[in-house]
Amino acid sequence: MKLLDKIWQKGKEFLQVEYPIVSGGMTWISDHRLAQAISENGAFPVLAAGNMTPDELEAEIDKCVDILKTPFAVNLITIAPNYRSHCNLILRKGVQYVIFAGSFPTKHDIQDMKKAGKKTLSFASTKSIAQRQIDYGVDALILEGSEAGGHIGYVSLSILLQQVLFEIRDFPVFVAGGLASGRLMAHLLLMGAYGCQFGSLFAASKESNAHPRFKDAFIKARARQAMATPQYDSRLPVVAVRAIKNRATEEFGKLQIRLLQQLDKGEITRDQAQYEAEKFWVGSLRKAVVDGDVDFGSLMAGQSVGLIKDIKPIKDIITELIRDAEDELQRLHSLFESL
Repeated sequence: MKLLDKIWQKGKEFLQVEYPIVSGGMTWISDHRLAQAISENGAFPVLAAGNMTPDELEAEIDKCVDILKTPFAVNLITIAPNYRSHCNLILRKGVQYVIFAGSFPTKHDIQDMKKAGKKTLSFASTKSIAQRQIDYGVDALILEGSEAGGHIGYVSLSILLQQVLFEIRDFPVFVAGGLASGRLMAHLLLMGAYGCQFGSLFAASKESNAHPRFKDAFIKARARQAMATPQYDSRLPVVAVRAIKNRATEEFGKLQIRLLQQLDKGEITRDQAQYEAEKFWVGSLRKAVVDGDVDFGSLMAGQSVGLIKDIKPIKDIITELIRDAEDELQRLHSLFESL
């Protein structure tokens, strides 16, 4: 038996897949086609609900039910306008796993899914949030460091590992954010992780439906170019978004200033301002992923883009992750035997 098989068995059993390698739920990218490629290669596929209409999401779910060889999860964005409709849809569909993203689910949301026979996973960006989700009854946590792409928290993965992974024992915890190598995956598994989630790595895969210019931007980008958007004023709380710096990044800054000016004049409410800020990212992400507008579209990406050098098939990506993880474990095994 390989060393890898010994340390990720719990993750395999929880996800019911050959490899507890999770494909991140990426809006406009994580569709049934990417899910199929992930599933066929033994990893865990995730379908991104984003802000699809209920009919669109139902069609994608039905395709996944028909073609996937493994269980799959639907990633629900709790701050999306269609979130409640998505929840109601999932409750009656053949989806075995639900991942709550964007913000944090209520206890009611978690319990409803569990009563419907779904396994629930939720992101935890701090120790207190992790404990609250556990108290609510969530089945597993995903620790995602601020190195990740898209909507992010404010704490780096190195801190979350110490605050949560090292403190919470005998509970399923998966790790995400800035990951792109099997060697690091091996160390995270040794630390106690049940598995690892990769986003940007799969977004730049051959099977990803993202526009070629979107993928090319990933290949060319350096880690430091994947920047998090700042919040200009506490009156306009915005969830930080990490993306490759371009004109869209600049435009979002200008949008915040305009919205704050409108708030000062009483022209809009705080909720309306937050909605406009979130709508910007929904629209600009589609521009980049679907239309290939890499100047004014949002190039949501984690800092791991600095480690992505070419576009590979999913099979090659997963094979490489497993090979490098096993090699690293064997290296460590030899090191400890020699002590």
